[in-house]
Amino acid sequence: MTSLLEGAKKLVTRGTDIGARIDGLDSATEAARGRLDDELVDDARAVVDRAAGRLRLSAEHTVVAIAGATGSGKSSTFNALTGLELSAVGVRRPTTSWATACVWGREGADELLEWLGIPPRHQTTRDSMLDTGREDNAFQGVVLLDLPDHDSTEVSHHLEVDRLVQLADLLVWVLDPQKYADAAIHDRYLAPLASHEGVMLVVLNHIDTVPEDRRQGMVDDVRRLLAEDGLSDVPVIAVSARQGTGIDELRGEIARRVTAKKMTRQRLEADLKAVAGRMDAASGSGRTRSLSKERIAALDVAFADAAGVPTVVAAVERSTRLRAGRATGWPVTAWLSRLRPDPLKRLHLDLGADGKHLTGRARTSMPEPTQVQRARVDTEVRALADDLSEGLSRPWADAVRRASTSRLSDLGDRLDKALAGTELGAERVPVWAGAVRLVQWLLILVALAGAAWLGALAVLGWLQVAEPSTPKVGGLPVPTLMLVGGVVLGVLLALLCRVLVGLTARRRARVADGRLRDAVRTVSQELVIAPVEAELQAYTTVRDGLGRALR
Repeated sequence: MTSLLEGAKKLVTRGTDIGARIDGLDSATEAARGRLDDELVDDARAVVDRAAGRLRLSAEHTVVAIAGATGSGKSSTFNALTGLELSAVGVRRPTTSWATACVWGREGADELLEWLGIPPRHQTTRDSMLDTGREDNAFQGVVLLDLPDHDSTEVSHHLEVDRLVQLADLLVWVLDPQKYADAAIHDRYLAPLASHEGVMLVVLNHIDTVPEDRRQGMVDDVRRLLAEDGLSDVPVIAVSARQGTGIDELRGEIARRVTAKKMTRQRLEADLKAVAGRMDAASGSGRTRSLSKERIAALDVAFADAAGVPTVVAAVERSTRLRAGRATGWPVTAWLSRLRPDPLKRLHLDLGADGKHLTGRARTSMPEPTQVQRARVDTEVRALADDLSEGLSRPWADAVRRASTSRLSDLGDRLDKALAGTELGAERVPVWAGAVRLVQWLLILVALAGAAWLGALAVLGWLQVAEPSTPKVGGLPVPTLMLVGGVVLGVLLALLCRVLVGLTARRRARVADGRLRDAVRTVSQELVIAPVEAELQAYTTVRDGLGRALR
């Protein structure tokens, strides 16, 4: 497909923007897949492939298809234009079973005929040995096709007509005076091709069977019907293939268009614009909206609450108080705190790599979100999708809403992993707490030394042994000061540190809250915002591509 589009883009250098149209419709088609109606997207893809394929083939040849109903005289018109009896003529259906091709100027046409699907046995070169010797230079480069009857009872016949009508550069519709108002051709072919009037001709055949005074009125009536089909500018030429009336005019009109070398581009542009217009109508022209910071923030808050971030933050503060208090408290009573469970460990959070390895757990023990929390998540997701889809057409609004909820089934696991993978920092004891712990043990040792000193003095007194002199400070014995001072200072230091521990716990809780909300924000970005933004980007791509295809 890439090589086809590259071939299409080369045509831009020859003075046309059709390559840009193909490229625009191609990108719009790719982005619209799964968003707009599949049948419409398939039609657009077929047009892109067909246009790119046609541009790779001979630009010196123009494919002119003659189509009509049974008995309209299209085969006799084909023969009159070629000057050869190539197609069988009759009134019984079906006469033409396969398309017949007559080529003026064979060089470079083989690949084109293969692309058209015309078997070699149904091909004739006009300037070959079958020619009468009068080379028609005006038709040089024409590939003239005689199509099967479009109203044939054989399904394969009108399928072949439908296929080749899509491939021809110039369409010549042959009508019969008896059936020119037949809905079969107007409703199935002419009206749907209203955007292709620049590459169409209408021939009113068998004009010799109509009285002369009624001929102009019948031609005018055909023009009226064509105008109702949206084809008011399509030329109508009255001919009689049997008598040759009007054939020169028809041949001249075809030759004029072929000589201008515009039919291929006009046909492809008509195809591209037609399907791009249909996609444009289905896609709508609403303005692409952007996510507001407020809406994103509200979604993140809902996700954080559902994940249990406030619970974890509170656990971080309590755990820090517990761990730091154990390190800075009075050692005599601090050991009692070991009997209290660590809030973070109960949630299986902040265990470190070794802790997770030992427990064998990768998940946390966070409680499941409540119904209220789930409802809030749903509400915020729906509000975000509604904001972004406002003004968009129904297919795109539905696509945005589907994208917003497409991955919510993974929400629980992703939030749990986000919490488990966040470094909370509560397991680290503050540096200053280590220094306090050292001081506390020194004070305990001083108190124990003072107690031992006093005990020794008491034993000596009980044994009535002469006591050594005891140094005093401020009138108080040193061992007493050591015992009382060690205990009192240890308790006071523990009380002072409780204030510092509280400040540290709150600071770590704030840090943990920020980290957890960042982790949750990553989840909301991955599960909701990114899929929604992908839909908006696809919408923008479709709008830009259609703009290039339709400009």
